[in-house]
Amino acid sequence: MSESANFLMLEFLSWISSRRRTYAEAMNAWQTTCPRHTIWEDAIIGGLVQMSRAETVDEPEVTLTPRGQAYLNGDTPRR
Repeated sequence: MSESANFLMLEFLSWISSRRRTYAEAMNAWQTTCPRHTIWEDAIIGGLVQMSRAETVDEPEVTLTPRGQAYLNGDTPRR
């Protein structure tokens, strides 16, 4: 992952972890048509974020996985 993509991923993971985020909110804020900015897809493929649906919540919530939290904390090597 290039340095600029790494910073963008860190920004994305920080944004996700800052408060409860729904899938629709994440897609609205981070969806792109630019093939160079595939942060959402890269985070899913890399196992850094997950979607979960609580029984009391209508819309899936996007959260960091343990791997995503480690990445955000700088505990894993960056590719």
